[in-house]
Amino acid sequence: MPQEKDEKKKYRYTILNSQGEKVKGYLDSHSYDEAKNYLLSQQYQIVSLKEVSAFFTVSIGGSRFKNSEISFILTQLSTYLKAGIPLMDAVKILEKQSVKSEQRRTFSNIAYQLSRGDSFSEAMESEKRAFPPLLINMMKASEATGDLETTLDEMADYYSSIDKTRKETVNAMIYPILIFVFAIAVMAFILVYIIPEFVSLFEQNNAELPHLTKFVIGASSFVTNNALPIVIVLVLIILTYTLLYRKVKPFRKGMQTIFLHLPLVGNAIIYKEVALFTKTFSYLLARNVFITDSMEMLSNITTNEVYKDIIRNSLGYLAKGGKISESFKGKKEFPVVAYEMLQTGENTGRLATMMEYVGKYYDNLHTNLIKRVNTFIEPVMILLLAVMVGVVVLSLIIPMFSFYSTI
Repeated sequence: MPQEKDEKKKYRYTILNSQGEKVKGYLDSHSYDEAKNYLLSQQYQIVSLKEVSAFFTVSIGGSRFKNSEISFILTQLSTYLKAGIPLMDAVKILEKQSVKSEQRRTFSNIAYQLSRGDSFSEAMESEKRAFPPLLINMMKASEATGDLETTLDEMADYYSSIDKTRKETVNAMIYPILIFVFAIAVMAFILVYIIPEFVSLFEQNNAELPHLTKFVIGASSFVTNNALPIVIVLVLIILTYTLLYRKVKPFRKGMQTIFLHLPLVGNAIIYKEVALFTKTFSYLLARNVFITDSMEMLSNITTNEVYKDIIRNSLGYLAKGGKISESFKGKKEFPVVAYEMLQTGENTGRLATMMEYVGKYYDNLHTNLIKRVNTFIEPVMILLLAVMVGVVVLSLIIPMFSFYSTI
């Protein structure tokens, strides 16, 4: 019985290339013979070619490229094409350059699809786990206009910009997290190793302890006697939270809603999401992508469920003959400035231009806010650490003064 077109199996191969080097990799194909014929057509000498079991294919499934990787790949492809290298050969170069086995398999499959006569966008579609929907759709549009190199350059700049924004956010979080972890480590060390030494001293001299010292000693005793359960509970809480956030949409949306209402953090998220939405929307409109299609793509780009719902609701307004701005009206998650510019763009027919301005404006706001947050957090975290250590030290010094005054 013939196999369905979209049903593929994974094959593990070992071949000798034209330089006589042994190369191992994976290939998705409809059949063994098809995979074999493709490898032979590339002038490879096949050492082994075996189908990978269904259980094993789960572990080798391709993973999505990072934005920085996508930007680099697109820049390379554009450079190769401008140099006159055919697309299929350019993809093979990327395959050879790839360090990660999953990425090599992805490029190998794309080259294989191209050899079968599929378009570049169709080949990327077959590897949609590795590439974002926006990129695949833009490749389809570029094939229709015949301007692949320009689209590759533009998309490289776009993903480079998105990656820059993401890194700014991550970098802003790293410093306070490191300070917090360091503070916890210092307190744990003091409670477990330092406090017990003073406890024995106080007991030997029958010193009268103030309430602050008793509290600190109690905390020390609790942490020392329950160190393992505390660590286990903390790990379980972190793992449970991570699992719920990734897998349970209502929980994820609830947490994201809370984050949006936090001081500073909320504004940072809003600026980032609005900049991402407007920059991408402007990019799509400027390339004559239908508004409804743009909204579909935009709802898949953001990882924030609150914004996903707002964007998807706009499709309902469009279906009724309404405007996109109606979906964003009165929403705290979409500031008044952005809303007014969106509405103005719709009324004047210059929506792409207006969204570009808004994207740049909120991108700058996000960058400046991140810098201010970093400047603000550093002294706050240092002060917090000093207060924590100071309280512990004070709790030890007070009874010692009392003890020495009786001598």
